[in-house]
Amino acid sequence: MNKFHGTGVAIVTPFQADGQVDYEALGKLINYLIDGGLEYIVSLGTTGESATLSNDERKQVWEFTAKAVNGRINLVAGIGGNNTHEVVEQIKDFNIAGYDAILSASPHYNKPTQEGIYQHYKAIAEVAPLPIILYNVPSRTGSNISAETTVRLAHDFKNIIGIKEASGNFDQLNQIMRDKPESFLLISGDDPISLPMIALGGVGVISVVGNALPRQMSDMIRTCLTGDFKAAQKGHSQLIDFTRLMFVEGSPAGVKTALKHLGICGDTVRLPLVQVSSGTAEKIISQTNSITGK
Repeated sequence: MNKFHGTGVAIVTPFQADGQVDYEALGKLINYLIDGGLEYIVSLGTTGESATLSNDERKQVWEFTAKAVNGRINLVAGIGGNNTHEVVEQIKDFNIAGYDAILSASPHYNKPTQEGIYQHYKAIAEVAPLPIILYNVPSRTGSNISAETTVRLAHDFKNIIGIKEASGNFDQLNQIMRDKPESFLLISGDDPISLPMIALGGVGVISVVGNALPRQMSDMIRTCLTGDFKAAQKGHSQLIDFTRLMFVEGSPAGVKTALKHLGICGDTVRLPLVQVSSGTAEKIISQTNSITGK
């Protein structure tokens, strides 16, 4: 199986109560995820609150994560932004030791044209020392990578190997599947629609929910990939309410609440994010107990 088939998790960054990175908890979380049967981890995707970490902190988290993983699982670094030159320089400066690919979100806020998005990724592809996975998440970036642009990039750059697609637009997903190179990977970037995306031809998910429930998510995804969607439906349905709660007051505050309840790490987030309300926390804890049997 390709190293990016199956379940990847966009890992949270645990913080101490004073807001400093909690490396002890990060190591504990990494071991928890590996024991949960994932195929790969994404370090400092948007779920890792990368936008609120300094450059030095990002380098330290990437280095710590690579050492903690120690080759036991595939590893992806999240490197993106809305300043193309800055992203290119970050990638040039990135220590690739222990890493297998780079996940790069489409530029946020600027709202570039499709040609601008193409040129942004062209500049990245021309310097990247590792394969690139595009990340399309219009709800966060304010712009969409069209199917035509995705397919154009996939055909023009062999080191652009896939896309984490979180548009939720199945017409767009249909076009990508029809027109992409055979080896190009369509990866779900939205937990609730991973099952139907795999039915369409997707190869797995980069998950938020999997931070707290790695075994349940990875088992369900692997069952999907065997083509047994009837069997996978049970696991998919079990996760519906839990998944909704992960995002009702923002991510990763929801999943950090579940992780705190499970004893993996604290629920501190950095401003402008805040912890979930007590009412939502109670619902998350109840769902976590229901699914894990605790």
